[in-house]
Amino acid sequence: MRLDKFLKVSRVIKRRTLAKEVCDTGNVMVNGRAAKAGLEVKPGDRVELNFGTRKLIFEILEIKETMPAKEAASLYKIIAQ
Repeated sequence: MRLDKFLKVSRVIKRRTLAKEVCDTGNVMVNGRAAKAGLEVKPGDRVELNFGTRKLIFEILEIKETMPAKEAASLYKIIAQ
């Protein structure tokens, strides 16, 4: 699954267009490397997201095409905020 779509489905970022912008400005790293929106992510990948003054580090646990909002947080595990 594309990184920008995962960020949207998991509700880490609410809109896919915003997720794409954040990725393309270099504020997202996957497994220690700068990541663009089209990067294919998989379970086990570690994502660092710098969003303004906030930094979020999480590990992807599973990938699903769609997910109810209440269950979206089960797709990843937060390592640090």
